[in-house]
Amino acid sequence: MKQGAAPDAQPTISAGLLKTEVLAGLTVALALIPEAVAFAIVAGVEPLVGLYAAFIVGLITAVLGGRPGMISGATGALAIVMVSLVSAHGVEYLFATVVLMGVIQMIAGALRWGKFIRMVPHPVMLGFVNGLAVVIFLAQMGQFKVDDGSGNMVWMTGSPMALTMGLVAMTMMIIYLMPKLTKAIPAPLMGIGTVSALVIGFDMNVPSVGDLASIAGGLPSFHLPSVPFNLESIKIILPYSVVLAAIGLIESLLTLNLVSEMTETKGGASKECAAQGVANVVTGFFGGMGGCAMIGQSMINVESGARTRISAIAAALFLLGFILFGAPLIERIPLAALVGVMFMVVIGTFAWRSLQIMHRIPKQDAFVMILVTCVTVYSDLAMAVVVGVIVSALGYAWSAAKHLHAEQTTGPNGERIYTIAGVLFFGSTTSFQELFDPKNDPKEVIIDFKDSRVMDYSGLQVIDALAVRYEKAGKNLHLRHLSPDCKKLLHRAGKLVEVSVLEDPKYEIAVDYAEEFNKKG
Repeated sequence: MKQGAAPDAQPTISAGLLKTEVLAGLTVALALIPEAVAFAIVAGVEPLVGLYAAFIVGLITAVLGGRPGMISGATGALAIVMVSLVSAHGVEYLFATVVLMGVIQMIAGALRWGKFIRMVPHPVMLGFVNGLAVVIFLAQMGQFKVDDGSGNMVWMTGSPMALTMGLVAMTMMIIYLMPKLTKAIPAPLMGIGTVSALVIGFDMNVPSVGDLASIAGGLPSFHLPSVPFNLESIKIILPYSVVLAAIGLIESLLTLNLVSEMTETKGGASKECAAQGVANVVTGFFGGMGGCAMIGQSMINVESGARTRISAIAAALFLLGFILFGAPLIERIPLAALVGVMFMVVIGTFAWRSLQIMHRIPKQDAFVMILVTCVTVYSDLAMAVVVGVIVSALGYAWSAAKHLHAEQTTGPNGERIYTIAGVLFFGSTTSFQELFDPKNDPKEVIIDFKDSRVMDYSGLQVIDALAVRYEKAGKNLHLRHLSPDCKKLLHRAGKLVEVSVLEDPKYEIAVDYAEEFNKKG
């Protein structure tokens, strides 16, 4: 999948498509509310700060983003980083940090850094979705706790726990069975609506959205962050902005990849970077806490049948409508119904097949998958992905280094020919040196690279060192069948490689690079 490519053409707008998209957007908006409120509380800010972020970031990325159907808003991965900033410096510094975070993301989009998401190996992707599924699951556990009257949250017991668990199970069952009966209404929306009607109709005493916080408010207004515009402020907010920008982009781009695979369509990674940046700049100036792509809500949207930007736009507008007009009704929705929806998201997000293939894939890949899952759960997503990529790269380097070898033959004139197979780079230089015997080799020695490539400066350096060894032994070293990019690398090295002849006789491309280097020097 080419991440830099433009997204696939959107489906033709029809009455049926509009209904599907709008209902999917309504479902997503309902699922966004407890998440946005909870993450705002985690970050130490007012609930409306999280709700405004969900609306603004969701709307702008829906319009400008590189992945139609993907949902963005306030997320836990960002909220965790914001806690120390808000507690130490206050919410105004958070707004300034979010603006700078957005600027950094816009720069990443302009420089087309989104394409580097293709460097993330598949085991890291699997570890990411598994870890995020666990994180989403654990995040729902707080809904099974109640205030004991002294400000402490304790687990429900007895009838309240049984009733809540029953409502969660009912929601999950409706979501599971509904598509078998009809797809006219998104299954999650039907689950939320049915359970909410049951709870309100029978006046059941279970926790509701209103128990988290009031979501009533007005339109977000423009607000310049009240922080001193000086170097000291930059020193405070810059480290947080960089970390938040990195986490936001990584989570957004990995979610983009996941949604693209599910829908078998293309997404514009760099375009998504720019859209996330614009969204965070705007939300920082309108009193929002910033945000990025939300994998749980994106899964709800896609599984509800949404495939265009309409659903994400509708979700943002519904959310604003709830804040302005619908708070009294929305606050009566039982949290159990929303927990049931998120539990189904967990089931759909977790890559269950990864457990089946664990014993059949290379041990290195299995280790990376488990490692990324654990780091995602116990640390954060950005750290997990970075660790996973580094471990995968080191594993690849070690494997490639072990597979460098040479076949020795004798030419028609008695010359020794070493045919190299494998990649010559920093990890395989020691193995490369051990292949040769300058002391006992004949006068003419040929190294044939037709099955190999020289990848970096370390490869050049080891060739130079080998040439010196043969020169001290009074013997001539020839290099053959270098690929064009390897020759270019050698050419740029100037007089670094002092070998007798670099030639390509069979392919009728013969250039004496040593002579060229002498002319330059």
